Amino acid sequence: MVEQASPLGDAYRPGSHGNFAEGVGVVITETRPGSIIEVAAWPGQRAALLKAIRAAVSLDLEDRPGAGATHEGRAGFGIGPGRFLLVDQAEGLAQTLANAVGIETGTVTDLSHGRTAIRVEGDQAEWVLSKLFAIDFSLAGFPVGEGRATAHHDISASIQRTDAQCFDIYVFRSFARSFWKVLCHSAEEVGYEVR
Repeated sequence: MVEQASPLGDAYRPGSHGNFAEGVGVVITETRPGSIIEVAAWPGQRAALLKAIRAAVSLDLEDRPGAGATHEGRAGFGIGPGRFLLVDQAEGLAQTLANAVGIETGTVTDLSHGRTAIRVEGDQAEWVLSKLFAIDFSLAGFPVGEGRATAHHDISASIQRTDAQCFDIYVFRSFARSFWKVLCHSAEEVGYEVR
């Protein structure tokens, strides 16, 4: 398959930036997963959809917005009632889910071409992200595996905490460069490294 060009363009500058005299507070990376998929249940079909997801991709998701899980390179979380964002580092998740989710159960929409995935990790990740989003990023308020659908000004973002100090953010590809620049600017205070 042809390598997809990054929407970050010349804004993506590897190296250390900002105030890193006391060390790097966060590492920021464009992760480029192979699949970013949204699945949604028809009315009354949430349980059937969750069962299909569990069988197809081994993610045990709960039926509530924000509930999430990660397993062997795959991740998913609720982005609304009966709606889930699923991510796989490999390509082909859309077809796997389309085969598992019957047309009577719900829909499967491949968003891979329209989203950019950005990872923010490090001991200052909560601090940097709290500058951009009105969310409680503490571990108690935002446990590992869970996700949030939110926005920074006009830029919609889906965020999943994948580890104690690691967050994956999914934004529209057309807004990725703008969001990246704001994120990097927000991280200057603590020092950041782009990888």
